[in-house]
Amino acid sequence: MIGLIGKKVGMTQVFDEQGVLTPVTVIKVEPNTVIEERNTEKHGYNSIVLGTVDKKESRITKPFAGQFTEGVKPKKCLVEMKDFEKECKVGDIFGVELLEDLSFVDITGQSKGKGFQGVMKRHGFSGGRATHGSKFHRANGSTGMAATPSKTIKGLKMAGRMGGDKKTVQNLRVVAVDTESQVLLVKGAVPGNKDGFVVVKKAKKK
Repeated sequence: MIGLIGKKVGMTQVFDEQGVLTPVTVIKVEPNTVIEERNTEKHGYNSIVLGTVDKKESRITKPFAGQFTEGVKPKKCLVEMKDFEKECKVGDIFGVELLEDLSFVDITGQSKGKGFQGVMKRHGFSGGRATHGSKFHRANGSTGMAATPSKTIKGLKMAGRMGGDKKTVQNLRVVAVDTESQVLLVKGAVPGNKDGFVVVKKAKKK
């Protein structure tokens, strides 16, 4: 598995040689530092921990700083990458060049939080008639049974908090890799807010 931590900058559009417009998401890749190596003998599996963006010294606690070796500054965002395909050791730094040979990627991020929402927005319910006097417009309707067992079934679609979940968008096409600016351009939308951290990995299904 090949992957890096990036930051979602926003969206723009690019034109190819034929003049075809493509909407793209811009992902800035700050230097990714190898924080720790985990192996089968000690941990039961092989992986590395990548970190990016230096953390302010005033916000570093001693327990948090204990996972960083001497010479490696504490990082704000840490992500574990299982079965990393590249040879590396603690302290090595990776940039967007690692993704140059990839045509498709999977991107994981935290979706935008929508707050507490009703069933029409959260689950796409059609609702009742919008006419005067119907008394049933945006409500969710019946939630239980009058007969035995008189209870609400577990997992029923109801109003609640929407968004703010870990989401993965698969098979996004890599449009361009700018090694000079350390920027990755992928076709389509990516979950998360502007300036939010995302994890870019080699596409599993391609």
